[in-house]
Amino acid sequence: METTDIIKKVRKIEIKTRGLSNQIFSGQYHSAFKGRGMAFSEVREYQYGDDIRNIDWNVTARFNHPYVKIFDEERELTVMLLIDVSGSNEFGTQKQLKEEQMTEIAAVIAFSAIHNNDKVGVIFFSDRIEKFIPPKKGTTHILRIIRELIDFKPVSQKTNISEALRFLTNALKKKCTAFVISDFIDKGFDDAIKIAGNKHDLVALRIYDRREMAMPNIGLVQVYSKEDSRRIWVDTSSPSNRKAYSAWWKDHEKYLNNLFLRSGVDQAMISTEEDYVKPLMNLFKRREARF
Repeated sequence: METTDIIKKVRKIEIKTRGLSNQIFSGQYHSAFKGRGMAFSEVREYQYGDDIRNIDWNVTARFNHPYVKIFDEERELTVMLLIDVSGSNEFGTQKQLKEEQMTEIAAVIAFSAIHNNDKVGVIFFSDRIEKFIPPKKGTTHILRIIRELIDFKPVSQKTNISEALRFLTNALKKKCTAFVISDFIDKGFDDAIKIAGNKHDLVALRIYDRREMAMPNIGLVQVYSKEDSRRIWVDTSSPSNRKAYSAWWKDHEKYLNNLFLRSGVDQAMISTEEDYVKPLMNLFKRREARF
């Protein structure tokens, strides 16, 4: 892509996502993630209307009167975007490709974080760490991230989510909020997500295209796997082939849902044909209700 084309696309995404962030997401983002950015300050006597979850039971027992913990909001959070740049994301049959959807969502989150005076960093991953951009503040930093999202060319086309999660665990010493933005067409990252989730606040944003959910009946077709660099012929008119593919998709979806639930990872599924505003807002509201 030519430099002028990149600049135009960056500007287009900036205008769209900055507007969404300022008008819709900033307040929701702040409420949904502030619970991870609170530091204990002091205790005081309980007052009517205080949240009973903040009662300090040790002090209450000592003085035979309810006391609550007071928290000061930390000045900043660190937000990490773990972006899957493997070959399977160069797919989309609806409004846009999965990788284009990922770019916009990452930009919205980044602008929301900057608006909240948080630091933002990025890990681009395939089956290796393709690039690490350390967390920083500022609009210039966000625009650099968007440029990278638009024009980044990975070395590998394969996927290894475990590798990205292990890198996050080792590279970020301070607890952060990490958005893993991927189609999650991978397995075997159970241990890595549990370890990373114990240290950081993980959120899974799963991007998918509805054509991936079922095999269409369109006869004999040649299918190309970008991740494996293989071409194979598939008889899509075969009921057994379509049934086997549907069973694989459902099994993988069950695996992911169970894994996220066991690991305490919040998730949102976002289709390439839908507006990502609603699922993101719903995710933020679910989190806000818990804090």
